[in-house]
Amino acid sequence: MSHTTILFFGDIVGDHSLAYLRDHLPKLREIYPADFIIANGENTWEGKGINEQEANSLFKKGVDVITTGNHIWENWKSRPLLEKDNRVLRPYNYPDENPGMGYISLEKANKKLTVVQIQGRAYMQPIDCPFKKIDLALLKTREYSPCIFVDFHAEATGEKMAMAWHLDGKISALVGTHTHIQTNDASIFPDGMAYLTDVGMTGPYNSVLGMKKEIALKRVKLQTAHKFELAEGDIRIAGVHVTIDTHTGKALKIQQFMYPQFENSLIG
Repeated sequence: MSHTTILFFGDIVGDHSLAYLRDHLPKLREIYPADFIIANGENTWEGKGINEQEANSLFKKGVDVITTGNHIWENWKSRPLLEKDNRVLRPYNYPDENPGMGYISLEKANKKLTVVQIQGRAYMQPIDCPFKKIDLALLKTREYSPCIFVDFHAEATGEKMAMAWHLDGKISALVGTHTHIQTNDASIFPDGMAYLTDVGMTGPYNSVLGMKKEIALKRVKLQTAHKFELAEGDIRIAGVHVTIDTHTGKALKIQQFMYPQFENSLIG
């Protein structure tokens, strides 16, 4: 049986986290061998968006595709990258007039993979229906390869689970991003789709979702605006490793991970 393996890294928060991932990628590739590597980079550039230099630094380390999310639009300097490089995806269900692509099909060493990104609507922007748009993406890409990986950038766990049941049997893997909190529900659905509600954050865990906890506390306690600042310290890499049957596109194994692992306390 021929296998296709995918290594996916959760939302990269800030340049220190980007550098940490680049430094540890060779070791992680030894632990989790992969035919294709994908990373969510929407928070790479000072917490909002990603620039060409940062994207290229990931590509040089072996990353094949960079997914993003709603924050890609909050940094105007990210838009030229979306127009220039189709390896950097934005959610497919934003209006077509926006720059960038929502899916890409690629081939390496005689193995093929399609990567699609969509975004949820619950507690987020009222964009096009993700269910209808993913179906459209699958119509356009199905003949290329049965191996299809989807990054669902969404807030609500219920919406992610609904999408999972919608896509089981149609794709190889559905992995959630956006909340920066890794869930503990990696599984394979009845018709062969690997699933994880959220892969979590590649960033500083001495923080609130990657931002300085002191400022986050002011925002929630005082209920007034305070500018977020990136936190530092206790950087960890959240990821997931998926093994797929190359011929059928059905998932054989899914393993979530945190590197380094948490031990007795959050900040060690």
